[in-house]
Amino acid sequence: MLDNRLKLCVEMTDGSGTICDVGTDHAYLAVELIQSGKCKRVIASDIGEGPLEAAKRTVEKNNLSDKIELVLSDGLDGIPSDNVSDIVIAGMGGETIISILQKCNWIIDSNVNLVLQPMSKPEILRKWLFDADLFITKERVADDGDKLYTVMCARWDKNGLRKLTETEALSGFFDETDALAIKYRQKESMRFQKISEALEIAGKHCESVHYNSVSKKLSSGLKKTSINDIYNYLDSLYPFSDQEKWDNSGLLVNNLTMECSKILLTLDITHSARYEAECKGAELIISHHPIIFEPLKKLSYNMPIYSLVECGISAICMHTNLDVSKNGTNGVILKRIAERFELSEAPQPFDDCGRGLYLGWICELKNKIDAVEFGKILKEIFGCEIVKMNTLHIKKIKRFTFCSGSGGSMLGLAIEKGCDAYITGDVKHDVWIDANDSHISLFDCGHFHTENLVLEELRYVLEEKFPQLEVIIAESSQDPVKYIK
Repeated sequence: MLDNRLKLCVEMTDGSGTICDVGTDHAYLAVELIQSGKCKRVIASDIGEGPLEAAKRTVEKNNLSDKIELVLSDGLDGIPSDNVSDIVIAGMGGETIISILQKCNWIIDSNVNLVLQPMSKPEILRKWLFDADLFITKERVADDGDKLYTVMCARWDKNGLRKLTETEALSGFFDETDALAIKYRQKESMRFQKISEALEIAGKHCESVHYNSVSKKLSSGLKKTSINDIYNYLDSLYPFSDQEKWDNSGLLVNNLTMECSKILLTLDITHSARYEAECKGAELIISHHPIIFEPLKKLSYNMPIYSLVECGISAICMHTNLDVSKNGTNGVILKRIAERFELSEAPQPFDDCGRGLYLGWICELKNKIDAVEFGKILKEIFGCEIVKMNTLHIKKIKRFTFCSGSGGSMLGLAIEKGCDAYITGDVKHDVWIDANDSHISLFDCGHFHTENLVLEELRYVLEEKFPQLEVIIAESSQDPVKYIK
């Protein structure tokens, strides 16, 4: 009566108490749970009256009305938790399963065994489970013709420390010797390889490199890499010798092994970034802003660097050497601008730092654009909640320049170079006054947003060189400012 995926669901239940069969449909699973001796009582629920009527006929046909309780319910709404040992949710999409579990408070801080069989997006479900402190205890694959289905068991984890990376969420938690699991991962690897090839044909090279890296990790796993090799490769792209004299870029924190398989990329090494690295098992953090800037005279337990050393996590920081690199912070901004605006000529360097190094670029539009409309497009490019603009701005913009981060002090240079507009972050009050007095449009897109874009570029160059490294853009790398509207 049952197909292989539902048979596996039955097998993976605990059965020490009542089993809830959510979305029971025809109650075939519920009947099998009783008849196989897996449990003595089942609560079978469904959101639709039609499926529940079909389930009732199945239950009555098998003379199990005294052992299977049928409930009209949206997911687990109204289902009593008394003596429930298992919840089975099978035959639904991963996101639907998440929405059902999110509404059920009593699975938290309990020992209920969740048996989950997603028909789609299992990676989203896996990630959500760990984010919700539900640990996947085991996972197996069922085959049904040419299709492979995953069934996972999860329980509440009171420690809740581990969080999943993209590759872990896609790989699943199978026995490494299971032939079906190996087949499942190879199939997923091929899927991502096809995505990579399609993106390459479409001219999206950076995205193609990422999906190719995902494919390789799914088929062959992660590979430990020397942190010194990573440092030397980054030095070849963004030479640390190019940093300003006052800067402190480089390998600032060592770990004991000086090897890693996972890297966390972040703009700033905060306590949140360190915690995310620890939860995801990253042995190295690469940041834009240095974790040590001024000379340290003492260490305190509440400093992020203290907890980095305590957790054995290394840190490489790339600050001004990344800003002045052709493909660094400002280079990424130039790439995004070129994708959105039609330029009349090749961009020119903004601030010449010598030795062939530049901060920012000057761009000339083919057609003038209204300043307010220009600001709206900048908001989309940088992904910021707000863009600030001076009141006495130039109405139409043709020639403009930009500098990432906190570049307000360079407004005079933008004026000197005949620009209609200047884009930067962290603009002070007196700079706004100067912009108004000088009749130039000034746009403050935020320090964070004008620099955080570079993390995608860093992931791209690292995955291109080291495809079996897990390179993670930190979820915790977020604007530290909240805007009240």
